[in-house]
Amino acid sequence: MKVMAFNGSPRKTKWNTVTLLKNVLKGAASVGEKTELVQLYDLKYSGCISCFACKKINRKRDGICAVQDDLTSVLDRIRNTDALIIGTPVYYGAESAATRAFIERLCFPYNKYAKDMTILFPRHIKTALIYTMNISENMIEAMGYNRHFELTRTTFERHFGACELLLSTDTLQFSNYDKYESERFDKEAKAKRNAEVFPLDCKRAFELGVRLAN
Repeated sequence: MKVMAFNGSPRKTKWNTVTLLKNVLKGAASVGEKTELVQLYDLKYSGCISCFACKKINRKRDGICAVQDDLTSVLDRIRNTDALIIGTPVYYGAESAATRAFIERLCFPYNKYAKDMTILFPRHIKTALIYTMNISENMIEAMGYNRHFELTRTTFERHFGACELLLSTDTLQFSNYDKYESERFDKEAKAKRNAEVFPLDCKRAFELGVRLAN
């Protein structure tokens, strides 16, 4: 079994999103599965360019994006993966730009414009979406984030198979809040939550990896 994770954060080596993704992959590896972590910000690619090559009646293959860039080989590998996880920070209520462009390129070629809403991905795989954000959990509904998260989750469920959400809220943004404009935040409370709650989020991510692999 192959488990692929995609980091949609520009922070590639530590911090919230990539740390949770690494814990997911540790969970999958703990039960013997092969894993791969792809850094989206290492790749040069665009979102969908609306060429509709994937919708042409005389196309040679289904589910293939015609755009040739750094994402091409990645999308090809996804066709053979058994589980897929995307992690992203929340920027203005949605995924990072790199993540959104990736989702467009990943999903649209499999979305056949048919009355029965046929999806062309060749099989069902498990998927998960990890969102990290600096707002508190009780603000998610008030700010409408939950509607966007659920829309993206159901999109993945329709295209690929069962999709889980893992939300990590009120996350630490800076190692030193005194260096940045950040008077909105209580730096002591942020540090305390990072020390006490974020490890629990990492544990949930590890358990998610085990579930995706089984």
